[in-house]
Amino acid sequence: MFGEEQFHCRFIFTNPKSPLCLFLPPALILAPRLGYLPLLASQVKPFFSGALPPGVDTVWFEYKGLPLKWYIPIGVLFDLLCAEPERPWNLTVHFRGYPGSILTPCEAEDTVKWSFINSLKEAAYIINGNCKNIMNMSQSDQSELWRSVSNSNLEAFLRVSSKLKLGMHGDDFSIKLDSYKCRQSSKNEGEAPAGAVKPGRIPVRLYVRSLSEDFDCEGYAPVVESWDKISYINRPVEICEDGKFFTLGDALRMLLPEFFVDNSTTKDDMTCGVEEDEGRRSTSQEASAMETRGGDSSDKNTEIKLVRVQGIEPKLAIPFAWVVKNLVNPEYFLHICVYIKTPDPIPI
Repeated sequence: MFGEEQFHCRFIFTNPKSPLCLFLPPALILAPRLGYLPLLASQVKPFFSGALPPGVDTVWFEYKGLPLKWYIPIGVLFDLLCAEPERPWNLTVHFRGYPGSILTPCEAEDTVKWSFINSLKEAAYIINGNCKNIMNMSQSDQSELWRSVSNSNLEAFLRVSSKLKLGMHGDDFSIKLDSYKCRQSSKNEGEAPAGAVKPGRIPVRLYVRSLSEDFDCEGYAPVVESWDKISYINRPVEICEDGKFFTLGDALRMLLPEFFVDNSTTKDDMTCGVEEDEGRRSTSQEASAMETRGGDSSDKNTEIKLVRVQGIEPKLAIPFAWVVKNLVNPEYFLHICVYIKTPDPIPI
């Protein structure tokens, strides 16, 4: 018995082990908010090429165990996954073991390019009712447009994109629109009334992140372990009141009506047919109220905690047209990240 205990003692002291986690030196780069993760491959590979095993490289990124969707702009991913902005943003890059069950395939830069072009077509259809301007682009213009996006060349982008005629606003942040009744009558009669103007349609991609009760107002939020915790809405915001002061809060009310319940206001009243003076007063009051309470909901335990667009947290009373003019992405979609505190994930 004594001999066995002596053997165990000798083993412990002669063969001790400690768990280690080893890292290669990190690669520090500046990534454009409007860019896409796969476009960083040419910058990242040289840092780690000496440590890679033989084989075909398929680059993908993860954040705290969550594979990152390559077709979502880098800035949107950052806004969505970092409740408290983390600088630098610590990502893990992989060159093997692509998670095909979670991420759609991304073979090369061309995959990202055509994803961008398809989003641009979708936005054009929402804004103009067709995507002819995109379909009729010359090959050289299309290539120059993509190069301007991939290289973050604003001057080149503005030069090419101006040919697409996808303006959604005037210099005074206003959008000239027809009335709800005009649109309804045109639908019923099959033709547009004389002099009627199309309603303003803004392409919006909304990302709703559901957080549990332990969400900290200081900015702490639990790690997103699965994309199931995030709901995705791809829906245009249709502004149909002529001259109404339309805010970011109004847009969110249309996209997430369940969080802005007002028994005294019908759905049509919230979006169409409000008189200009009353609309300005009520919108201002509603936006102010939403700022203080984070939005109403039929469930008192559920509320909007945070709204982010392009890295900033705008007031809900800000004119929506200003947000569109200044914060829209190159594919003409406005990406909005919303943090919602809720006991359970929100099905949308």
